[in-house]
Amino acid sequence: MDIIVVSHRRGRTWKFALNPRHVFVWLPLVAVVFAIAAVSFKAGQFFESVPLLSSKNTALPSSLVADWAQEVRQQREALASARSEAEQNSAALARRIAQLQAHVMRLDAAGQRLTEIAGLDEGEFNFDQNPPVGGPESVAFADSDVSSVFTSLDGFERQLADRERQLRVLEDLLLSSRMQRQVRPSGWPIRSGFISSLFGVRTDPFTGRLTRHMGIDFAGRDGSDVMAVAAGIVTEAGSHDGYGNLVEINHGNGYTTRYGHNKAIKVKIGDKVAKGQRIALMGSTGRSTGPHVHFEVLYNGSLVNPDQYIHAAR
Repeated sequence: MDIIVVSHRRGRTWKFALNPRHVFVWLPLVAVVFAIAAVSFKAGQFFESVPLLSSKNTALPSSLVADWAQEVRQQREALASARSEAEQNSAALARRIAQLQAHVMRLDAAGQRLTEIAGLDEGEFNFDQNPPVGGPESVAFADSDVSSVFTSLDGFERQLADRERQLRVLEDLLLSSRMQRQVRPSGWPIRSGFISSLFGVRTDPFTGRLTRHMGIDFAGRDGSDVMAVAAGIVTEAGSHDGYGNLVEINHGNGYTTRYGHNKAIKVKIGDKVAKGQRIALMGSTGRSTGPHVHFEVLYNGSLVNPDQYIHAAR
């Protein structure tokens, strides 16, 4: 049996002679070729039916792309939220630290003020430096989260506020104590001189008879300063019988002091004077034998012996 193959393009023919004896030899080979071709055809149909790997549609499924885009947006939103929360926490922490710094500054100022009021040594309580602390090293606590840090800051801030209020109360008490010392008569009304007459019974220099002297006389140089022995308000400033030029000061709490025989008066009624302030010049006006200050102390309106007051500051 012959097989003739014709090529129209080339204008040629081929002739193959098949021996019937060789047909059974080629038949298995032809069957294998046809089987491979059939499998390839079925595979092509299967892959064309799958959209993901189709030769006609090589893009990703739109639903999958949409899911991925949605997840990316959610991650971005979560990141933005976390960043915003961190920034808010950071700002809140900065504000809280600023508040604590303000509290500490007020405490330092109050402590410095208390040091000045109490007359303490500056080196003993130096609020410009951190207090000396120390001790052996111990096991540290584990780091905590931000919420616990804010809780600790809240507690610390409350403690600082309490300490500040306590210091303010102490300052008021010290100021009150200092004012008590300022308004309570103490010391001499002159810078230099001597006591020429004590409080009590004495011989009157003009009559020679025994009389009661209701003050203490301080003799000194004519025209020297006469000073207030306590802070207060001037209630008298002028000439009075027996006293000459008189200055009277009300110190509150029942105390009043008088300064007589002045050469000149340097204050007027209603003036507020401080302890140690010059109020007059020493002289010999009124019933006097020479330059001196007749000093009297009244407590609740009654004349008392000035001796305990003039020695209080010495």
